[in-house]
Amino acid sequence: MKEIIQKKLEEIEKQEHVKIILAVESGSRAWGFESADSDYDVRFIYVREPEMYLRLDNVRDVIEWQLDEVFDISGWDIKKALQLLYKSNPTLFEWINSPIVYKETEEALELRDIAKEYFDVKKSIMHYLNMTSTTFNNYLQDDMVKLKKYFYAIRPILAAKYAIENKTQPPVKFDELKETMLDKYLMDEVNHLLELKTNSNEREYIPVISGLNKYIENNMNEIKKYASNITDLQFKWDRLNQYFLKLLEQKSKNI
Repeated sequence: MKEIIQKKLEEIEKQEHVKIILAVESGSRAWGFESADSDYDVRFIYVREPEMYLRLDNVRDVIEWQLDEVFDISGWDIKKALQLLYKSNPTLFEWINSPIVYKETEEALELRDIAKEYFDVKKSIMHYLNMTSTTFNNYLQDDMVKLKKYFYAIRPILAAKYAIENKTQPPVKFDELKETMLDKYLMDEVNHLLELKTNSNEREYIPVISGLNKYIENNMNEIKKYASNITDLQFKWDRLNQYFLKLLEQKSKNI
């Protein structure tokens, strides 16, 4: 499958006249709890020709390449990615740190290094708190619930707890978060659910687990309380501007 995805990335570069500097897996496969029928969520960051950034009319900063039962492939322009990095966008941090990489250039390695300077604990934990809250309130309140929704609630809780404790970007892999942040009394229960999810499809339903719901709800309240007592960080544009101009200069030399 990796070779198929890499060929699709080459096709994108040719047809869209861009250079992809980073392409990764996002979502359940990157997190490590994909189901038997999970699709491939491929995300990439690309650079256009320098003159495209000097146009008076706006050039679309997103490429949505394919969306079907097997593939969900889309990417962001580097300018959009850097603007989001300035805001410490948690989704971008997950892309940059994905354990499944389809393409990685030297520019991507430098971007990953720069990103460390733009990590904001509050924005990270609020992002994960909102993910858990949405999933918990919308999908985990009935007698029968989708199995996968438990992982979409538990993983963000563990990621937020990791960010609070370590003041750094949480690991993308669920196993790493589980081993370091999950309460030990829940380990057997969660491992059982993980095994069940791996061997089932995306539509699998299970009876609601009251103890797990209580754990999720209690942690949401604690994280929300912690977040209310910290402030957003203020960053500078300088490093991002330097990196952006460097990319365009390199692209100009290669034309």
